Amino acid sequence: MAHSFADITPPIALTPLDGRYRAQTAPLVDHLSEAALNRSRLVVETEWMIHLLDGEVIPDLRTLTEDERALLRAIPEDFGAEGIAEHAEIERETVHDVKAIEYYVKRRLAGTSLEPLAEVVHIYCTSEDVNNLSYALMIKGAVHEVWLPAFEDLIADLTVLAKDTAEVPMLSHTHGQPATPTTLGKEIAVFAHRLGRQARRIPANQTLGKINGATGTYAAHAVAVPSADWERISRTFVEHLGLTWNPLTTQIESHDWQAEIYADIARAGRILHNLATDFWTYISMGYFRQRLSAQGGTGSSTMPHKVNPIRFENAEANLEISGALLDSLSQTLVTSRLQRDLTDSTTQRNVGPALGHSLLAISNLRRGLAGLDVDADAMAADLEGNWEVLGEAVQSVMRTLGVQGTTGMDNPYERLKDLTRGHRVDGEGMREFIGSLGLPDAERDRLLALSPHTYVGYAAALVGHLDDVDPGGRA
Repeated sequence: MAHSFADITPPIALTPLDGRYRAQTAPLVDHLSEAALNRSRLVVETEWMIHLLDGEVIPDLRTLTEDERALLRAIPEDFGAEGIAEHAEIERETVHDVKAIEYYVKRRLAGTSLEPLAEVVHIYCTSEDVNNLSYALMIKGAVHEVWLPAFEDLIADLTVLAKDTAEVPMLSHTHGQPATPTTLGKEIAVFAHRLGRQARRIPANQTLGKINGATGTYAAHAVAVPSADWERISRTFVEHLGLTWNPLTTQIESHDWQAEIYADIARAGRILHNLATDFWTYISMGYFRQRLSAQGGTGSSTMPHKVNPIRFENAEANLEISGALLDSLSQTLVTSRLQRDLTDSTTQRNVGPALGHSLLAISNLRRGLAGLDVDADAMAADLEGNWEVLGEAVQSVMRTLGVQGTTGMDNPYERLKDLTRGHRVDGEGMREFIGSLGLPDAERDRLLALSPHTYVGYAAALVGHLDDVDPGGRA
């Protein structure tokens, strides 16, 4: 019988994010793992105790000394492998993760000057008071400290590439057919600009939090300490954590802010998906050459000549998985039956995989881009083989002359259609046609000087719009 991998120690990862791709996604572990959730819970519990005591909210209780504040704040800071194991042991007894956090904190107060105040830990809180704030801290940290910097680094890479290739002419393909030429840099700049807009949207999202009891009414608070201004205490505590206070909730914070940020990240991912498929296509057309050293040690397992665009394909697949997870999070988290159900508990535990697959895709895109060399000769050959794209320029000049009263400029579109549709026209044929149109000398000479390589309009200059914001897309 085959060995059971489930019994191997250390445990074998079930998902590729914690196995094959661990190195690329590891930075998220400090923010979105189960251990990170419990550390954030410890932050909320200890800061709440400090907030209540230093604010003299509960009559007849003393404020804290500097050493006592340091003791409390050291609890989450010192939460490591031993603390994770201890919390798991407590949870096996409580069968409740947040209650286990409360007991974990109380253990650390035993034998200290804070032991007589241990019942202040978790006082007036429902589990969701702690959880919503913990998730807010975790997600804010993951997005702002890990995902967004990686995203902005990718935008910076694209911006540099766009500027470096701003003047490299390239045949466009609309509907997959040869179309008005552009420059490679301008097309890359379009992606940098689109992604930059998303980079500015995402940090503008609010991260909301609440701490208002079992059904959002401060009922227990008001009965226990009727003299306290509980709304002010709640607001100042949430803001002290660096979050935006939500004044109206049920037992749960409504998670709308999460849906908003996941939608923005998913949208950014779809633009990245478009980037991946376009670069894959440019590679297949020969516009880029891939360096094997940057893409992977082996191209094809059987065809030695091949260098597969695996970085862009892996990015494409991971963005599809990430987008599906982010869409699911956005759709499900905004709904909770009446004042509370627990569907969000399981759902929120999948924020890590959602951002993990996105982060992995960004890593692959950056590695893929770094392994490309522009083949300007291949693009030039494509342009030289498609002189018919100048038909647009010729008929536009003829139309302009016609509306200005120049005779002989009738039916310009139709005349160019007869020449170019379904036909390949070389440079000699296009110049001969231009010379036969009876154009005024200035317009004729301007068109005769034109080629597919130079018919790029303002493309190179348009790349300069990337300087309207910095490479990371920030205003």
